[in-house]
Amino acid sequence: MPEGPIRVVIAPDSFGGALDSVAVTNAIAAGWERARPHDELVRAPMADGGEGTLAALVAALGERAVRRTLATVDALARPVEAEWLLLDDGEGAFVEMASASGLARLALAERTPAAARAASTRGTGELVRAALDAGVRRITIGLGGSATTDGGTGMLAALGVRFLDGRGAELPPGGGPLSDLDRIDASGLDPRLAAVELVVASDVTNPLCGTRGAAATYGPQKGADPETVQQLDAALAVYGDAIERAVGRLVADLPGAGAAGGTTAALLGFTSAVVRPGVEVVAKLVDLPSALERADLVVTGEGRADEQTLSGKAAMGVATLARTRNAPVILLCGSLGQGAAALDASGVFAVVQPILDHPCDLAEAMAETERLVANAAERVARSIGIGQALGSA
Repeated sequence: MPEGPIRVVIAPDSFGGALDSVAVTNAIAAGWERARPHDELVRAPMADGGEGTLAALVAALGERAVRRTLATVDALARPVEAEWLLLDDGEGAFVEMASASGLARLALAERTPAAARAASTRGTGELVRAALDAGVRRITIGLGGSATTDGGTGMLAALGVRFLDGRGAELPPGGGPLSDLDRIDASGLDPRLAAVELVVASDVTNPLCGTRGAAATYGPQKGADPETVQQLDAALAVYGDAIERAVGRLVADLPGAGAAGGTTAALLGFTSAVVRPGVEVVAKLVDLPSALERADLVVTGEGRADEQTLSGKAAMGVATLARTRNAPVILLCGSLGQGAAALDASGVFAVVQPILDHPCDLAEAMAETERLVANAAERVARSIGIGQALGSA
């Protein structure tokens, strides 16, 4: 690393539930500048397609990203105002599923078995329809942070698909009623979907059903108890069979079909969507490779660093790109989880630094995240100065 001022690229993910990636980036920069005010700081907040991606894109793209607001419904059919982005003078759109159908919109007390069975992706479908109404040619849908396990049926219903029981009646919303699904009528599917390039940004590899499926893996955090998990998994199996009958394609077992409560299964079954790793999609949209040019050091971050960090999370995506430019990467994290030792053993990150500076519980740590991130960045920056001084001695 050169002596004197250096070029530091700051490209963290959000610290879930505490700060989005833009706020984390600003906190790192503030702490760094206290210790090394003459360094060149390049702010490049990142995301993986889930909650917080809209904010990261707006920060990175500036006038190329225009916020649009839609009056729609949340996962429990309550009226909400949700945002999506119009990109590149109307050529493209980014829809963040969490904006309308996100788990963060539900209070902890609302995450019940009944809610898990009834939660619907209809609001996300209405966001997609709004993008189609705007005449875009490309739509990217960021999955992650959903409150739903309905297989994306609410989204498809908003786009003209009907889900019928044995008597020909339309099913109520949610994943639970899919146990009574007899037939899918896709004749009314919005024909404009066939004319757009549709990309799904998701890092999930789970299939639709089974022990690694949408209900078993993610249902409990959405309020499903063990009995409800079994019911939803069985209902999604019925749904997977109905998709195969309707379109002649077996999508239930495809890797990633279980993402966002099975929403990917709906998109793979009834559209020409392609699935791409979320961090790669976002990195391309914000042109992270250009930001990394001439970087002497990269600082990334995430709320919890564990063995899953190495499996396609935003921090790993940043580190992978940085390594091609021979820039060392420092990872700041809220906490270390199971298997975190693998991060050191991998050699991907030069330093993995938890931000906590005193014993505290989760609620206190989340309330103090901005201060903790800034102070951790300041400590790292001072260490850089020490290293430079020793190198020149």
